[in-house]
Amino acid sequence: MRASAAAWLSALLLIGASAGAATVRVRPGESLQQALDGASPGDTVEVERALHRGNFIIDKPLTLRGIGRPTLSGAMQGDTLRVTAADVTIEGLIVRDSGDSLKDQNAGIYLRPGAHRAVVQNCDLTYNLFGLWIEKANDVRIEANLITGKREYNSSQRGNGIQLYNTTGARIIGNNIGFVRDALYVDVSHHAVFRGNKLHHSRYGSHYMNSYYNLWEDNDSYYNRGGLALMEVRDQVVRGNRTWGNSDHGIMLRTLQDSLIENNIIAGNNRGFFIYDVEYATLKGNLIVDNHVGVHLSAGSTRNVVEGNDFIANREQIRYIGARDEVWGCPLPKDRKDRGQPVPPEQCAGNHWSNYLGWDRNGDGRGDVPYEANDMVDRLSWRYPGLKLLLASPAIQALRLVGQQFPVLRVPSVIDPRPQMRAAHKQWSEWRDKHYPGQ
Repeated sequence: MRASAAAWLSALLLIGASAGAATVRVRPGESLQQALDGASPGDTVEVERALHRGNFIIDKPLTLRGIGRPTLSGAMQGDTLRVTAADVTIEGLIVRDSGDSLKDQNAGIYLRPGAHRAVVQNCDLTYNLFGLWIEKANDVRIEANLITGKREYNSSQRGNGIQLYNTTGARIIGNNIGFVRDALYVDVSHHAVFRGNKLHHSRYGSHYMNSYYNLWEDNDSYYNRGGLALMEVRDQVVRGNRTWGNSDHGIMLRTLQDSLIENNIIAGNNRGFFIYDVEYATLKGNLIVDNHVGVHLSAGSTRNVVEGNDFIANREQIRYIGARDEVWGCPLPKDRKDRGQPVPPEQCAGNHWSNYLGWDRNGDGRGDVPYEANDMVDRLSWRYPGLKLLLASPAIQALRLVGQQFPVLRVPSVIDPRPQMRAAHKQWSEWRDKHYPGQ
């Protein structure tokens, strides 16, 4: 109740200030910091095109707007622009040349604790250690910015493009971020939306830690070491993204629960999905195509729903490490206590596997025999990579059948009782050959 009253009071004060708001124009050669210091809450400070050197501070609610894209340069020290007040809008600027101190978290724009409802839009943040550092500032909106780092630095010496720490309600929309350590780093930040961003040429496109109730939608992650890494999280929705050409994984799910991963395209990565210690998640409608390994599955990842996905032209569909068979393609009982119990095959929707060798005698679109990944031939091909040249030969197909008939030769595997005979993604071939340059 107190928080609600405080929010209403803040809004009323802002409305009162806006009623008498003025526009202050900063011309070439004039002091930007003096204009910021002299402005009243609710004013707009317009900056004409020029180079302004310094470490600027905004300590009251106002709008800082560039006219003709002026440049703010931090002269390679400290934060170029620091915001300590709520309800600040920054737009149309080039912000560059922060300091290099990882300890001090030098940033192009540093939104300090309490800078709630800040808006940063249509800016270029370039040659900064961290592009944007956002700490304990809620309901911020970061939209349509171009963010690049100090690309000649080693990855460990760079900062992140956008760093969110201990925030709620952030909206990160339509940004283009590259040549940083991690394009988006999200730590202890909840109820956020990440939509329409392009994340590339970094260590991770997105690196999530300890963050809940977030939506990740319609983003492109490419030419990174890892596309999207979700670690120690729950209640995530990851929908309609494209992650391709990453040198390690497309999407990493590590220690994740109660999340929905649907309708994503994971193409041309070393590992499409890396799934480790994941429970009560739903993966459906995804296209996993032309990866070296479609899914690397390990560490007790079980009690998940995996159905309606297309696994096409991956060199290894599944690399599974586990003590017992894992059934995919079937629903789970709503009561968690009953999960892990066998499900009748007729209830299974199945996934599509491009290397499935079964048949469909009744024409219902689902295979009559289960698909089994990680079989004897797969294990031999891991040990002897040259065997892959013979995978289509009659001898290798016969070896697969022998492995199915003599269980003593098999190891725990991923089983799909009723695989789909046809792919749901008709344009899957458009996602071939999207590999990381040089791979």
